[in-house]
Amino acid sequence: MTTSVVLVGVGGQGILLASEIVAQAAVLVGFDVKTNEVHGMAQRGGSVVAQIRFGREVFSPLVPSKSAQVLGSLERIEGLRNIDYLASDGLAVISSQKIVPVTSSTGGVSYPDVDEKLLLRYFPKLVYIDAVELATAMGNPKAANTILLGAMATKLMLPVEAWIEAIKKSVKEKFIDINITAFKKGYAIAEEKKNSE
Repeated sequence: MTTSVVLVGVGGQGILLASEIVAQAAVLVGFDVKTNEVHGMAQRGGSVVAQIRFGREVFSPLVPSKSAQVLGSLERIEGLRNIDYLASDGLAVISSQKIVPVTSSTGGVSYPDVDEKLLLRYFPKLVYIDAVELATAMGNPKAANTILLGAMATKLMLPVEAWIEAIKKSVKEKFIDINITAFKKGYAIAEEKKNSE
């Protein structure tokens, strides 16, 4: 069976690094991996979508509609915008971060009022997490993406050791420890939520 993962956010949040870590973890386990990224105007705060698919043999990097086992979003509206990727029994891991686009901040359109209660109506399996606040408390707000990955990993059936090794291979040496700590924090939060349901 092919596992499909979709990561979304806006430019500068580390979506592409997060997708590289997912791909590396799957490769380390011995899976065939295909990836695809769309990042139009990403450096100006535009949407970023990364698709990762892995399994015994994968023929396309494109995730079909309603087939992703996990949707990870570093921005709450981007999670809703990409809901069509997620399978009916899939897990959504969504950071509470709100990044208001220029069209909203200049008064063109309003930013929708989205909170955990609303997201639960659309995502029955939801881990809503304040990844940026948690990462900031650890000393590096940029580690929000690995907090998100940790929560996502609880659904992806790749061994934790593979994730740790993938982080070591993907991030600069001076940031390895904080990213491993962030990953473990996200993993623990998702596991706790799962056990409390």
